[in-house]
Amino acid sequence: MSTTSVSGDAELIAGLPAGFRWGVATSAYQIEGAVAVDGRTPSIWDTYCRVPGAIDNGDTGDIACDHYHRMPADVALIKDLGLDTYRFSVAWPRVQPRGKGPVNPAGIAFYDRLVDELLVHGIDPWVTLYHWDLPQELEDTGGWPVRDTAYRFADYSMLVFDALSDRVDTWTTLNEPWCSAMLGYAYGAHAPGRREYPAALAAVHHLLLGHGLATVRMREAAPRKVDIGITLNVATAYPASSSEPDVEAARHADGMGRRIYLDPLVHGHYPADVVADLAAEGVELPVEDGDLELISAPIDVLGVNYYFSQKFTGYAEDGRTVDDAGQPISRTIPLDKPRTAMDWEIVPEGFTDLLVSIARDYPGLPMVITENGSAFEDHADASGFVADTDRTAYFTSHLAAVAEAIRQGADIRGYLAWSLMDNFEWAYGYAKRFGIIRVDYETQARTPKQSALYLKDLAQRHRGQ
Repeated sequence: MSTTSVSGDAELIAGLPAGFRWGVATSAYQIEGAVAVDGRTPSIWDTYCRVPGAIDNGDTGDIACDHYHRMPADVALIKDLGLDTYRFSVAWPRVQPRGKGPVNPAGIAFYDRLVDELLVHGIDPWVTLYHWDLPQELEDTGGWPVRDTAYRFADYSMLVFDALSDRVDTWTTLNEPWCSAMLGYAYGAHAPGRREYPAALAAVHHLLLGHGLATVRMREAAPRKVDIGITLNVATAYPASSSEPDVEAARHADGMGRRIYLDPLVHGHYPADVVADLAAEGVELPVEDGDLELISAPIDVLGVNYYFSQKFTGYAEDGRTVDDAGQPISRTIPLDKPRTAMDWEIVPEGFTDLLVSIARDYPGLPMVITENGSAFEDHADASGFVADTDRTAYFTSHLAAVAEAIRQGADIRGYLAWSLMDNFEWAYGYAKRFGIIRVDYETQARTPKQSALYLKDLAQRHRGQ
């Protein structure tokens, strides 16, 4: 089967700079399994998976893709695909059980072996320190809405950094703090499943504070030059029209989804309009003296996770512009685009607009696409192969969007597809498949899909141009 026939691939490749990273990403809880092995203690996701009705089909991450026991073979798959970068996360409760105390030797040994295995195969390890698996005992004392968790995160980060910084060049503190704070503490859709809006905004600040504390400490302790950054899930918020309510709704969405993170990280302050919006809702961010100086400690790279963009209106369906509490309406309406199996609209042009706007609003900040991908209804043949033309087309359109953003001046240095393999998709359990490699959950057999072969071909052609 040819993987080189997609129109425009040569132009796409030509639009990407020399040295552009080609890679894949995963997260610990979604693939590792082995949740009670070698001293690992429960995370908030282990607990949340036991809540009746929280996860589709009652699924858990107990086994997931059994990566903990199959790691060398999984690394070999990355090598076979010709990819040069692997972004993975470290499980906090595996490395520091219960979120306190010294490093767990058996836990850190797994990541020590993983890093060595990657380097042997010429693959650059990119460590994410936190991808949502807070030790349950820290949640029991308040979780991210409590300031102390930021300090606990910095302590944990140093345990990992001290063990691996002699070989790992790139470090991400947090993955998608919006999801940790809002889905976990405001909307109850992710672990720990709380619905406490003021607590969620406290979590936003303490996640960023944890990032700053860890960044400063890692920078001071670095034995050599390392790159430190953070990964945000961000999108373009389009107003439904030029009317003031619609423009305000999009401004509010952009403020709460993008600027509330990037402004303090880069500019050292929260956006004034966001602070005013929160005050109108009776919410104040728990900022203390010196916090913003820590949060804005210089970073070397911004990880951008992108899946979709949205259109916002400031009108309710009945035409009102304020809700029953007197707050301005802000709701999404369809962009009338095709959708993935997650019911997310496919908006590659929103990707370009997002990347260009970040380059404009936060100049001098190099970016790497740390996640981009799609779930579709995969159908495997008798051999396990999936001819996922829809996912392949998704990658084509979004890589073209990246190339267009670069043409418009954005500094983008790599693309890491989500995900290496099908895995535990959080509240969806195993019902949604994002992988470029199919996992048969009954046998744990791995089979590269058409999209994997396509990315392999692009990476090889780009390096050879």
